[in-house]
Amino acid sequence: MATTTAVALPGPRRVVHVDLDAALPELVADGTGTEALVVGRRDGYPVCTAGLTLTADPSDAARVLRALAASSSVTTPTAPAPVHDDDLPSVSVVVSTVVDRVEGLGRLLDALERHDHPEHEVIVVDNRVRVPEDDPLPALLAGRRVRLVEERRPGLSAGRNAGIAAARGEVVAFTDDDVQVDPRWLRALVERFVREPELDAVVGVVLPTELATPAQVWYEAYYGGFSGERSFEPVTIVPEDVPGAMRFARVAAVRPDGSVRRRFPVYGIGAYGAGANMAFRRTLLESVGGFDPTLGAGSPARGGEDLAMFVETLWRGGRIGFEPRAVVHHRHRRTVAELHAQLHGNGVGFAALLCALVARDRRHVAVLARLVPLAATAKARVAAAALFRGRGADHRRAADPTLPAPASTPVPRSLAYHELRGFPAGPSAWLRSRRRWRAVRAGRPLAG
Repeated sequence: MATTTAVALPGPRRVVHVDLDAALPELVADGTGTEALVVGRRDGYPVCTAGLTLTADPSDAARVLRALAASSSVTTPTAPAPVHDDDLPSVSVVVSTVVDRVEGLGRLLDALERHDHPEHEVIVVDNRVRVPEDDPLPALLAGRRVRLVEERRPGLSAGRNAGIAAARGEVVAFTDDDVQVDPRWLRALVERFVREPELDAVVGVVLPTELATPAQVWYEAYYGGFSGERSFEPVTIVPEDVPGAMRFARVAAVRPDGSVRRRFPVYGIGAYGAGANMAFRRTLLESVGGFDPTLGAGSPARGGEDLAMFVETLWRGGRIGFEPRAVVHHRHRRTVAELHAQLHGNGVGFAALLCALVARDRRHVAVLARLVPLAATAKARVAAAALFRGRGADHRRAADPTLPAPASTPVPRSLAYHELRGFPAGPSAWLRSRRRWRAVRAGRPLAG
């Protein structure tokens, strides 16, 4: 089994949010470490991130922050015109939980109660198969404006589908109980639907709440952000093929001015979206039939249900908006063992996702036969870059060349090992998941 030896343990990074239009803070090295991830904000919204090495002299950090402010003033998109309350669609926020992170769920519900959307509801789906005698959920929900839905069939997809069935909103937004949401998260998601009425879904940015442990630092370095290359440029993901006939399965990320930022296979949509921060028109969710219950956390497939929904949306000719003003903050796994398990699950889930897509539409077979070798080569390049050169949030910084560059973040080979070994396990995991869901629907007891 791969180990984490031969790679020095990284120190903690502070996550510092800085208003780039206000007086810049004095940042110095202290007992919390000498590295920081700076999240630059304008008008309350994140517009960039930068790695920063801290010294005892605050002027060193100040020079980097000034350079960051200057460069981001050029690249920050023009703020969109505000949307009047009367024009906003109603929205239901669905949080499916197995109540294993009670404090985090409480903080999330507190934040959702303070959101300024004029017509929204919060639906908590209790997705536990069995409820303990000392159940903390009733006390947690007491006095809150929350609708409780029970879904005893296992799996995140089943929980989310129960939330969809109960939802009253025209838009259904999803987040998880291990994230914190920005105060304007919900409004930013929903306003995008108003500005682009042809959108079927909107996804946002996921930032780390902390980088306090080696595992958390490595996760950021390995993926370069929660769902891929972190960007703060709004784009619309559109299919380039004829709707309903995705022969080449190519999509484009289109800027507001109509120019194309990048083109990529539809299966790479995970670079822009994740289940912790997504919203769909309820009509789309109902037409698709909800999330695939053979995928997702709580199933043998381990994941992939969010990406499957994104792919299905685009495969049908739909459009997905990436809205960087819609921000949530995720607490990455704190231990290396948890990180290894997560990465293995990512590999299993992605391969299972491909199996599920093929089962739903056989046209995926021909596309994947052409793309899988190319995707494997691309994945190997990305892994090599992360493993041998090191890459973190530092590579997008606005650097002052007179300062020492932030240390790169080499990551252990075990990360790639655990993710890659998940891929061949995906098909069998999906088959087990499909058999299990059939048993669940038939009311048969589950093994174990």
